[in-house]
Amino acid sequence: MAEENDNSQEKTEEATPRRLEKAREDGQTARSKELATMAVLLAGAGGMLMFGASLGASLEAIMYDSFVIERSAIFDMRHMSVQLIESSKEAAWALSPILVLLLIAAVFGSIGIGGLMISGKAIAPKLNRMDPMKGLGRMFSMRSLIELVKAIAKVGLVLTIAILILNLRTEDLLAIAEEPVVPAMEHVLWTIAWSFFLLSCATIIIAMIDVPFQIYDHQKKLRMTKQEVKDEYKDTEGKPEVKGKIRQLQREMAQRRMMQDVPSADVVITNPTHYAVALKYDQKAMAAPIVVAKGADEIAFKIMEIARENKVEVMRTPPLTRAVYHNTDIGGEIPDGLYMAIAQVLAYVFQLRQFRKGRGPKPGMPDFPIPSDLRRDV
Repeated sequence: MAEENDNSQEKTEEATPRRLEKAREDGQTARSKELATMAVLLAGAGGMLMFGASLGASLEAIMYDSFVIERSAIFDMRHMSVQLIESSKEAAWALSPILVLLLIAAVFGSIGIGGLMISGKAIAPKLNRMDPMKGLGRMFSMRSLIELVKAIAKVGLVLTIAILILNLRTEDLLAIAEEPVVPAMEHVLWTIAWSFFLLSCATIIIAMIDVPFQIYDHQKKLRMTKQEVKDEYKDTEGKPEVKGKIRQLQREMAQRRMMQDVPSADVVITNPTHYAVALKYDQKAMAAPIVVAKGADEIAFKIMEIARENKVEVMRTPPLTRAVYHNTDIGGEIPDGLYMAIAQVLAYVFQLRQFRKGRGPKPGMPDFPIPSDLRRDV
């Protein structure tokens, strides 16, 4: 029943980055055949206009060399094969600029949208494509209808532009009959080249319509249901209970590392029933005292226990402890406003150690100054 409900959901959500990445791996991306066709036709027409004169001269030379044969060459059995090879080389050299243009246009036209993509999955054989019923379904699908409408529109557009070109060129074409043969041939070639170029420009209109449609159609195919988005999020981020367990383990590891640093502290200040903060200061290596460990409730009692086991001084300073606890991070320096108070704590600890060694009087507990903006009542 749940599966039926999932299948009945509409695909209203945009594809997630993971879905887009998987689609590219499978060879699915937006492609426009019309863009590739436009690029090839415009490149071919432009190449004819740019290199048409040199191509015509080369073809003229090839025809002259092929049909004007010297008497001595008539009886040479190798002359025809040599002439064929030379003519082929010259023709290939003359056509190479246009062919290079067509190659570049074909490549960039194909990757104009969707970018360059190499995927073996796109060309792998799929048995479901050989299913006759699915084939009939594709033939009479909405997509096939759209392709049919596009084809009719393309033919209509090209035919319309061809008729317009013929109407505009009618007088020019009729005037060719009164020109000498060589100028007339050049005139015809230029007329054909420009007409072909104008017809190719018609594909720009077709591509401008097809490219946005292909992008929209591709995005529509990749849309997801809300349930698919949720399932993907679970697969990507992990199930809540697993994430909770991971966070718990991370906290436990952080606490173990923190507890290992408590013996290196100079003093542990406490609000005995709630908080404990372990402080350390190395005048040579540190700009200010740092918090090596802190905790509340059970963790606070554990910090005090470890401190006593390692003979680290534990001081009861409730207001100061609350201020340090709420305004610092583990491994961070104490705030500027608490420098004076912590300095007095460290001085008191030093004097207390000297007193225990019999080297000075017993120090009195100082009154630690705490700025009002750093005070915490709880």
